[in-house]
Amino acid sequence: MGESTTRETMAFDVVVVGAGPAGLAAAIRLKQLAPEASVCVVEKGAEVGAHILSGAVIEPRALDELLPDWRTQSPPLTTEARDDRFLFLTATRAFRLPTPRQMHNHGNYIGSLGDLCRWLGQQAEAFGVEVYPGFAAAELLEEDGRIVGIATGDMGIGRDGTPGPGYQPGMELRGTYTVFAEGCRGSLSKRLMQRFNLREGRDPQTYGLGIKELWEIPQENHKKGLVIHSFGWPMDSKTYGGSWLYHWGDNLVSYGFVVGLDYRNPYLSPFEEMQRLKTHPAIRPHFAGGRRIAYGARALSEGGYQSIPKLTFPGGCLVGDAAGFLNVPKIKGSHAAMKSGMLAAEAVAEALAAGQPAEPAAYEQKFRQSWLCAELREVRNVRPAFARFGVYGGIVNAALDTYVFGGRAPWTLHHRHADHEGLMDAASAPRIDYPKPDGTLTFDRLSSVFISNTNHEENQPAHLKLRDPTRAIAVNWDKYRSPETRYCPAGVYEIVGADSGAPSLQINAQNCVHCKTCDIKDPTQNIDWVTPEGGGGPVYPGGM
Repeated sequence: MGESTTRETMAFDVVVVGAGPAGLAAAIRLKQLAPEASVCVVEKGAEVGAHILSGAVIEPRALDELLPDWRTQSPPLTTEARDDRFLFLTATRAFRLPTPRQMHNHGNYIGSLGDLCRWLGQQAEAFGVEVYPGFAAAELLEEDGRIVGIATGDMGIGRDGTPGPGYQPGMELRGTYTVFAEGCRGSLSKRLMQRFNLREGRDPQTYGLGIKELWEIPQENHKKGLVIHSFGWPMDSKTYGGSWLYHWGDNLVSYGFVVGLDYRNPYLSPFEEMQRLKTHPAIRPHFAGGRRIAYGARALSEGGYQSIPKLTFPGGCLVGDAAGFLNVPKIKGSHAAMKSGMLAAEAVAEALAAGQPAEPAAYEQKFRQSWLCAELREVRNVRPAFARFGVYGGIVNAALDTYVFGGRAPWTLHHRHADHEGLMDAASAPRIDYPKPDGTLTFDRLSSVFISNTNHEENQPAHLKLRDPTRAIAVNWDKYRSPETRYCPAGVYEIVGADSGAPSLQINAQNCVHCKTCDIKDPTQNIDWVTPEGGGGPVYPGGM
């Protein structure tokens, strides 16, 4: 943006960045507590719910607190979870194990988190919240050491960085407080953590990559309310990962696979592992006669209690997966995200009423006194145990922690390093031979991206930036054989020219589904994911 360009400014009491469950719950709770307050929600997706991806089995605890009469308001939650199954898989067999207490789903609902957010967006607007989809928050506004809002990205910037004929400058959305609900590895949340040193004294965050398909299957094969989770094959005993498979709605099956991004083998491809799992004798029958109708991928914060950053800073706070409130053994985060947004809203409402334009410091205290904090603290040792002791040791630790100590073990295990620090050199790593897709049960990445409805304006600056382009070959290719070509679930990264002895990295940014894995897993943190033009990226349909 040139110096002479004037941006339009809009002022609010509170600006919320992100229309996911945390951001919308925060906005609704604010209007419940302070009806006269002006609240806006800005969302980078083309519509509310466009970028929302989850399994999902939804625990309604926070929703009950936020909107006690929600069941009478035609919500998109109609399938009750009825049958829990927990499987350990070998290459050819499945062993049903007792379902861990944390994974019991009685009273929960199987549904689409995207559809729930669309519905929550309608509820927010009914309360008087202004919701602006299609506008990406691209810049922090700071004055005198305090965040005073955000600026949305400019539109119509050409690939060379200069304004094109359709150029429109971004808008400044200013607020007394700004609530950041960007989800996992949000681009502005990442900057806030660095700017205000929010991770000081906390464990590194650790992440997983969740890849999802939505299937429609014949009615005679559909078992509405069935919930299946698995671990074991195709992961090795040192790699954290597992699957979900939920029967819900009108003959729909939600299938997904999560791989912990602390994996070591640079040849591992989470997408290929997800495809391979569908061929298992215990999993394949669920897709018989069906057709795949949607696809998506998203990183999720798995660090838990030890990795939650400082939640407030001058002028605002972090909520939802931007802070990392996922309950890993429960495999649920939407209830936690909503509760964190509600707690932040209560603190912000109190600060507004008191006329205190500092940070909403009470939010941290409210979290520490809440059921959310108690829930996360109880399972704090589960995920780090898998990283330290492997899959089998992690299962033993989880059982001891849950059934012997009741979540009150007299020790706390810690995450010892960030996910990008653990990759083996390619020369010492075993190669993995993945089968070719058959186009019926298993698929390639490009056909998968096609059904994610992903699109970006082609003539815009790349939103995937290399801090040092030379590292793409000198480090990633030479040492690790370009793991980004395998961990990306959308085929964004491609090595060309290797056969001729002149490898170079090609970035197909148009394919990006905004999962943020590259920003997390790149071994030298050389890839920086920033927001593209608002509205760009996937548009996940109802049901995802």
